[in-house]
Amino acid sequence: MLLWLTNYLEQFVGAFGVFEYLTFRTMVAVVTALAMALVLGPMMIARLAYYQIGQPVRSDGPQSHFSKAGTPTMGGALIVVAIAVTTLLWGDLGSRYVWIALLVMVAFGVIGWVDDYLKITAANSRGLPARWKYFWQSVVAIIAALVLFRTATTPADTALIVPFFKQVAIPLGAFYVVLSYFVIVGTSNAVNLTDGLDGLAIMPTVMVGAALGLVAYLSGHVEFSHYLQIPYVAGAGELAVFCGALIGAGLGFLWFNAYPAQVFMGDVGALALGAALGVVAIVVRHEIVLFIMGGLFVVEAVSVILQVASFKLTGKRIFRMAPIHHHFELKGWPEPRIIVRFWIITLVLVLVGLSTLKLR
Repeated sequence: MLLWLTNYLEQFVGAFGVFEYLTFRTMVAVVTALAMALVLGPMMIARLAYYQIGQPVRSDGPQSHFSKAGTPTMGGALIVVAIAVTTLLWGDLGSRYVWIALLVMVAFGVIGWVDDYLKITAANSRGLPARWKYFWQSVVAIIAALVLFRTATTPADTALIVPFFKQVAIPLGAFYVVLSYFVIVGTSNAVNLTDGLDGLAIMPTVMVGAALGLVAYLSGHVEFSHYLQIPYVAGAGELAVFCGALIGAGLGFLWFNAYPAQVFMGDVGALALGAALGVVAIVVRHEIVLFIMGGLFVVEAVSVILQVASFKLTGKRIFRMAPIHHHFELKGWPEPRIIVRFWIITLVLVLVGLSTLKLR
């Protein structure tokens, strides 16, 4: 919205031309979303506490979590709103990629909101039945994948790019829809599984989002994409503004979510953020790089799969508790140590993922 206004004002005051630069709007988006989260955060927490929208705690979980019962949850709604408003303010609303990313994020946020609401009203940690949660996630993901597939303009838009190799692109055809579905739904649920300790999920999400924002900018730039030998995706650069909003909103939320947390993200935030990362990775054709940078999310999800499979097949558990961050809790690691060490691991993985842009 403000982009259109600044374009109009440029004819009267040349200084407004600076808003045409994608890098400037991305930085402004970070600051805008951060300020919005910091200003609205205390009011949101107070409102959640007033209505007693507190976090239910699993009875079979670590004992250290019992004291967290009743902590305001559904705070992820603040992140979703801050990202959406900031992107609408500073993004190019003529970009289909911006709208797809926004709508998918909001749709997954609504699914998460329903899940959180049912947990609170029923006073248990189960929430929305898994079959219905996955059903609606699948509907949204398939629609987004089909739209991206039908609006693709070049073969590179639907090819699988293999990192570390020069010009290795595997044409996917209709399988592009299947891959996109699994990336969106898989990333969404992986981030949700990671969101089990104070600040554990949000900081890795911010780091991966920042890296994807850089990739989006480079992919949408003809010269940079040619130099780095990555696919040029016309219009993908606008997703840098979306990722900038994600960075700002995430950091603003972390201000209140850092240990000991004043508010929890809830499924409304975790599902939405994971889906947003998945969509951006799909658009810029870096799904494999997303799995590298988001290795923490992958490990958390795999730990649950292995735990369930092992228990059903052998009656034995591989970990003391899944997801894996609870395993380390039960081993006696203090919560802050787990959080910071997992952040460090994510930082290293993000740097490895970014290195694929040059090591080809």
